Order: sequence, then structure tokens, then C-alpha cells
Amino acid sequence: MQRRKLKAMVLICAATSLAATVVPASAATGARSPADVVVVDCFSHPQVRTNHFLIACGDGNSILTALRWTEWKPKLAVGSGLNVLNDCRPYCAAGTFHSYPVTVRLDHPKPWQKHPGQQHYTELHVVYTHHKPPHMPREVTYELWN
Repeated sequence: MQRRKLKAMVLICAATSLAATVVPASAATGARSPADVVVVDCFSHPQVRTNHFLIACGDGNSILTALRWTEWKPKLAVGSGLNVLNDCRPYCAAGTFHSYPVTVRLDHPKPWQKHPGQQHYTELHVVYTHHKPPHMPREVTYELWN
């Protein structure tokens, strides 16, 4: 059982790393124009209507997956998907990943320091729509990379 948990964690981390290093930014983000507001990922790549987004950049223990966007506008983006979280029990390397349905909202666009002519969302709001992780509030707000 522990081997299966470790294998799942390694596969998720490997897939995230592989996608970030092998897939060119233009292929990962889809077609975008300079007018599109982007969300900047952990690797400083601009994303538009991305289908996954790593929240826990340091350890990979929280990722949004299966994202489907209903809106992607200059002031906000709205979508839904899954937040896959490691429970880190008894410790993170031996923990189990659990999926929680969520709605997400990106907002507060500002000029991106790396590309001042490009706007990027600076806040991510996650709302757990069914069950939620233990010891977490139903709604969480994250400040995003600049």
C-alpha cells in the first residue's frame, strides 16, 4: 500500500516537472494574444485557460487539475475543477493524495513585472464545493507570482 502511495506521488511530481520542462510555453498555454490576461505559473510561464495549475510550488502537494473555464475576461477568470492535495500523513513523502471538487476565480490583474505590457492575475480564490480537506476553510485565497 505504501509503495502505491509513493508511486502515485512520484508520478504526479514527474508529470508536473515534465510538462514544465518539455512542453514549450506556447503549446502549454494555447494560443494567446498580448491582450489576454495571464496567470503566471510556478516556473514563470504565462498561462491562458490552463487545464492544471500548481498551487504548492515548493513541494507539489497541492495542484488544480481538470480545470474548465467558463469565463476568461480582463478583470477575472472563473472555472471549476479538482484540487488534488496530499494529506501528508504520516509525513508528505508517505501521504495520500485526495481530490476535492472546487470552483476557482482569478482576479486582481496587474502588470507583470517580467513583461510590464502584459497583465496577470494576482489572486486565486478556491472554493470547495462538496467535501473539503480537514482543517481547511471552505474558501481559500492565494496571492500569485509576479
